[in-house]
Amino acid sequence: MFSVSELMLIRHAAADTGGRLCGRTDVGLASGTQAALSELSAFLPKVRDVLVSPALRCRLTLEGVWPDAQQVADDRLWEQDFGDWDGQACADLPDIGELSRAELAEHASPNGESFLDLYARAAPALCDAADRARRGEPVVVVAHAGIVRAGLGLALGDPSAGLAFQIDPLSITRLTCLPGGGFAIKAVNWRPL
Repeated sequence: MFSVSELMLIRHAAADTGGRLCGRTDVGLASGTQAALSELSAFLPKVRDVLVSPALRCRLTLEGVWPDAQQVADDRLWEQDFGDWDGQACADLPDIGELSRAELAEHASPNGESFLDLYARAAPALCDAADRARRGEPVVVVAHAGIVRAGLGLALGDPSAGLAFQIDPLSITRLTCLPGGGFAIKAVNWRPL
């Protein structure tokens, strides 16, 4: 099922956000996610170790899919820091108006980071994982929508291009890591079920 030289980016299962913006706010999984995790676990092959965001929702997703895998946490894989907006009800967030994709990538909430800041933090971790995949070992990363978008931006050679993608909870983005440093996007929002 996994291809040699493949980097699989898995977004965590639906989180228990309570309608709040949760970038760095550490929350668990929404109720009712266990069945989907079990189904995915039954379909995907076993892996030895998985790179994971330190966020609880990511670690719980990993444990639900691969309970015996070693968790290799990497702080660079945290979701975007939304600063003063983090933890606020989504309904109460200010309207930032219409922005181009490039403008959105540069936008940062007060005391937060922009998507380009997230990209600068996460891209080295994703490149390290891709180099490992190029040595013939499929690599799995369990993280956030922002990290998956950063991976897509990396594959497309334009960080802001990753913002064009909707990334669903518990979906898999599959990247083939080509010799010489390039990527081929094999699937986005893929579900094997």
